Amino acid sequence: MHPIIRLVNRNLTISLNPGFLIWQVIFPLIYIFIAGFAYAPLINAVPFGNKDLDYPAFLASGMIGFNIMNSTLISGIIIWNDRKHGMFEQIMSGPFTRSHYILSNICTIGIIGLISATLIAVVGYPVFFDSVEFSIVTIPIIIFGSVTGSILFGSLASIISTRLRSSEGFNVIINTVFLFFAFVSTAFYPADGAPEPLRTAFYLNPLTYLVDVIRAGIFGTITEFIIVEMIILVCIASTLFVIASRLLTKLDF
Repeated sequence: MHPIIRLVNRNLTISLNPGFLIWQVIFPLIYIFIAGFAYAPLINAVPFGNKDLDYPAFLASGMIGFNIMNSTLISGIIIWNDRKHGMFEQIMSGPFTRSHYILSNICTIGIIGLISATLIAVVGYPVFFDSVEFSIVTIPIIIFGSVTGSILFGSLASIISTRLRSSEGFNVIINTVFLFFAFVSTAFYPADGAPEPLRTAFYLNPLTYLVDVIRAGIFGTITEFIIVEMIILVCIASTLFVIASRLLTKLDF
């Protein structure tokens, strides 16, 4: 078996446990079916592209991007635990190279991102069923968003895990950063109704671009601005991936 496949299998085995899968479904369910319908009477319609979405549909589609980001925390956690428990040293002493380790990590978060997106799409489908407009580009766009978003946020989590040595610092920083990304984005509410400078902060947040791209695929609202957001996503993901890769190649035991 190829070394990368062996490492991917190992990463998935320790990551995809029943607790993780339940959390990946139950947590979004709380937002979609409790917060979504609780706020629906206060929010008549949310404009997106050339459509007006009811709030539960807007939120359910946003939770797909949110869950992709949330699931990529695994990347940083795997690296952190490998360093803390001496697994990184053991892996490097076996038939594996740092390149194998890096590529397997990226493959892992890409697979988990797709699994996460699929789970939430299935769970949330009854909520945004009436507004869905599938086309020939819907699935490719959702896959693009899932993979690109996974690489982007997975690389960011990897960068944080390589720069911090204390478990307290790691947990505080990574949770604070991802919490900021979650709530200063269009995952939960539209940018159009937000006051400045909060609205500007939304578009400094890569999660906003990820959520917008996935929504555009689901609701058939592909515009020039969405294309620009896709390009920005690729650029940020590529940059963070290169930085993460360089840090991992220099990572000490």
